Parts: sequence; C-alpha cells; structure tokens
Amino acid sequence: MRLTLMPLLLLGAGLQLAPAASHAGPADEYWANLSSLCGKAFAGELVLEPEGEDSFADQALVMHVRECSDTQIRIPFVVGGDLSRTWVLTRVGDRIRLEHDHRHEDGSPDEVTMYGGSSTNAGRANEQYFPAHEPTRRMIEPAFSNVWVMRVFPGDKFTYGLWRLGTPRVFQVDFDLSREVEAPPAPWGWED
Repeated sequence: MRLTLMPLLLLGAGLQLAPAASHAGPADEYWANLSSLCGKAFAGELVLEPEGEDSFADQALVMHVRECSDTQIRIPFVVGGDLSRTWVLTRVGDRIRLEHDHRHEDGSPDEVTMYGGSSTNAGRANEQYFPAHEPTRRMIEPAFSNVWVMRVFPGDKFTYGLWRLGTPRVFQVDFDLSREVEAPPAPWGWED
C-alpha cells in the first residue's frame, strides 16, 4: 500500500509546484491580431456612409498600422490627401480604449479630437466595440449614443465602423488585409 501511494503523493506534489497556465483573454488575442499588422498599410473601401455625407466617396482610403507597443497602437487613417486622422488604441487593464486624434495640417490638435470610448467587456479576439465615453458626449453632444467597432481578421479584412444608436447614422470602411499597399506619409503633427 505504501509503495502505491508514494507515486500518487509525488505526482500530487508535482502538480502543486507546477506554475499556473496563463490564458490569454479575448482582448489579449485581439491586441495580438492587430499588432501582427504593425508597419503595414492597406487600402479600404467605403461600405456605408450616412445619407447626405459624401466626404469619403471617391477618395482613396488607407489605414497604416504605424506604431505598436504593449500598451498602445496608433493607426493613421488617410482619406485622399487628408492626413489629419489617427486611431489611437490603448490598453487599460483587460479593456481597450479607442480615441480619434485629429490634427490640422500644421500639426496642431483640432478642436474636436481624442473622442471615442472604451470597450465595456473583453470583446472577442477579432472584434471590439467602443461605446462613446463621457468626454465624447461633452465634446459632441449627439455622439453620446455612438458605438464604434473594429474587427480584425489577419490576412483577410479589417473593419472600422460607427453606429449612432437610435439614428440612421452608420459608417463603415472595410480594408483588404490580403494585399499590402505603399505606406502613406506621416500624419499631420508626426515626425517621420
């Protein structure tokens, strides 16, 4: 009896000494998926635009995953020759915050900049939603019901979308991740 219990005791002791397995959550997997695109640029196609707005129609749309770290990813979104927009994603614990950095051609911040929101749950490995936060509501009152979405499927597609809940305001651009394009110049206000 003593001989048969010894291996079990040793096995049990070994299990207690083994380090706990780390499990990446959906936000971690999403961050890894987006980080895998770092340094690359991709062309986009306008899928949905609010009625009466045509500033994106017939424009070349390019996203450039320009800067990546463990805590922040910066993605300039170029519309034609307009280099004013950068999506800024920041890790905040197990959540992600999205903000829109808007600049003038001289590099100075636009009056309406750094609006966005934070994910309210861990999301999915390929999809995160960002409801508008309080600073956005104060900056752009009608945007209090905005929800942004970013979906990333490496090698296939990246989607940036905006829905203003309770209204017909919907915007969506899909980017083809199967084919890289030439990176655009640095966004306004950035050093090359």
